[in-house]
Amino acid sequence: MNYTKYKIIFSIFTFLLLFSCSAQKKVNSEKLPNLQSEFVDVLGEGVQKKTYSGWWIYGENQHVFKDEESLEEWGLEFPNEDMEELKELYLAICEMEYFPMECEMTGSKKLNDLEKQTTLIVQKFNILYIEGCGE
Repeated sequence: MNYTKYKIIFSIFTFLLLFSCSAQKKVNSEKLPNLQSEFVDVLGEGVQKKTYSGWWIYGENQHVFKDEESLEEWGLEFPNEDMEELKELYLAICEMEYFPMECEMTGSKKLNDLEKQTTLIVQKFNILYIEGCGE
């Protein structure tokens, strides 16, 4: 009889533990996308802008920046620009995809913890030199 009492208590404890874990996972998976965007927006307001020198590279609908100092590559976001116009500007200057264009980008970095990727949120940029053109 004593064994049955412990078995019932253990079953109830196990049920409660499993129920609380699954409920927690459900809440996290439903709320994560919304919380992440709100978290990034809040952080973006207080983040200090910095100017980075390096190369802007465009190809296959992706804008990438390679930092001259660290040689790290970051994705680029241009919240104040029309992306189609930026693509046309890049291709008009470089005349082909994946041709590095030396630039100064002023903005702030954002780390996406889920994808382990860094993105530079560009507020302004200056084109300095086009590789291979000598201009």
